[in-house]
Amino acid sequence: MIKRTLYFGNPAYLSIKLDQLVVNKPGEVETKTIPIEDIGIVLLDHQQITITHEVLRRLQDNKAAIISCDKSHMPQGLLLPLEGNITQSKIQRHQVNASEPLKKQLWQQTIIAKINNQAQVLKSLNKDYKRLAVLVSRVKSGDPNNIEGQAAAYYWRTLFDGFIRDRYGDPPNHYLNYGYAVVRAMVARALLSSGLLPTLGIFHKNKYNAFCLADDIMEPFRPFVDAIVCQIVADEDSVNFMLSQEVKQRLLSIATVDASYGKRKSPLMVGMATTTKSLADCFAGTKRKIIYPKIP
Repeated sequence: MIKRTLYFGNPAYLSIKLDQLVVNKPGEVETKTIPIEDIGIVLLDHQQITITHEVLRRLQDNKAAIISCDKSHMPQGLLLPLEGNITQSKIQRHQVNASEPLKKQLWQQTIIAKINNQAQVLKSLNKDYKRLAVLVSRVKSGDPNNIEGQAAAYYWRTLFDGFIRDRYGDPPNHYLNYGYAVVRAMVARALLSSGLLPTLGIFHKNKYNAFCLADDIMEPFRPFVDAIVCQIVADEDSVNFMLSQEVKQRLLSIATVDASYGKRKSPLMVGMATTTKSLADCFAGTKRKIIYPKIP
């Protein structure tokens, strides 16, 4: 089932009634209701949003991710349930005990999947992607030669003609930041649902980062955001690079884009459960490969 992504960019009062999220907006007599079980992500992007504790509790009961935005309208905070799987203590023991060679192999798979998806983005835009095909063959266990960085340098300057990817850099960096923040929340939610600890990464190890594993596993998902940003930039309406509500809605559509998992396709958010479940199986020793999505 495809979970819904809800965006609130205006004043609203959110409450619960009969297993429904009730949305009341100032000046509007009619209220809107959404079944709690249908919600996967809630993005709060206004200072005058009031949300009851019961809403927070019920959303977490249903493993929804709640994202709050800062005064610049960029995602800032992420609220997730503490428990996401009935056997998570067993799953997390496998994760904690994972050997360094295994984690290096998993990181190799992750980078290969990321570069392959970057190549597919370039190919879909009729841009030269063959350099990435060469680089992906050179990725070794743990990526000691930082092929990921070499691929990224070529990818970004080819994708946007000399563009430099910098979180605080020129547009469309802010579009990418927004989309990546949403994907990060989606991945963190899927990791919890599979019983994994989002904090304990396979490559990222920053002691101040509570979502190291999410930052690892989201890497092959980033090109899906890049493809949407390319479409936005190509539109005449985005010439001023304003992070408008329309642009945000297009970036939030990342949850429902098609992704290929072998011979089948599924919405990206649904397929994330396949990825995180396969990761848990790798930690448990029952599988040897993470199942990552491919851009169709």
